[in-house]
Amino acid sequence: MDFEDSFRYKGLRQRLVNEIRKKGITDERVLEAIGKVPRHLFMDKSFVNLAYKDQAFPIGEGQTISQPYTVAVQSSLLKVRPGEKVLEIGTGSGYQAAVLSEMGARVFSVERQSLLYQKTSRLLKSIGYRNIRLFLGDGYEGLPNFAPFDKIIVTAAVKNVPAALLLQLKTEGLLVVPLGEGSQTMTRIKRLTEDNFEQETFGEFAFVPMLKGIAK
Repeated sequence: MDFEDSFRYKGLRQRLVNEIRKKGITDERVLEAIGKVPRHLFMDKSFVNLAYKDQAFPIGEGQTISQPYTVAVQSSLLKVRPGEKVLEIGTGSGYQAAVLSEMGARVFSVERQSLLYQKTSRLLKSIGYRNIRLFLGDGYEGLPNFAPFDKIIVTAAVKNVPAALLLQLKTEGLLVVPLGEGSQTMTRIKRLTEDNFEQETFGEFAFVPMLKGIAK
């Protein structure tokens, strides 16, 4: 990849990985991926010196780059295997997509904010993430033309899982989503058969709400 990634940044990433490990993340593939992704490149220059703190930060358009621990939780719950097709709803900065890419996923990511879509598309290509396909669209609709997906990850809060996303999940596939208003419960849904789904919950988190339509 063609970008500035100093020994200092690598050291700060390793410290971040150790912090996330201490918080209970045990999936070594997730930790390794977070250790590879140059988070400082996904953030506004005014926040670059804080890039490897385990915090969320604004990225414009009312959106945030997720806290690394939250990215680690969702990535772990997704149980991604190399080569799997993963649909991400809410591209944002592209950081979560990059982590999934480092884990070997073929990522299809939908963003509703035009400016973020354009900015993140340029960034991901410039630093070498070419197995991530970005789409400007309504996350509630998913990407029916590319379905079914092995895994689906939603990076914004919804009250109820959109039916379109459940229909685009393969049988035996997993969908990870923060459900609820106010604070959200991290939820993993497994598609057992065409009409049957199994649901598990994994603690409380805070996400920006998922909005319908494409932002003008």
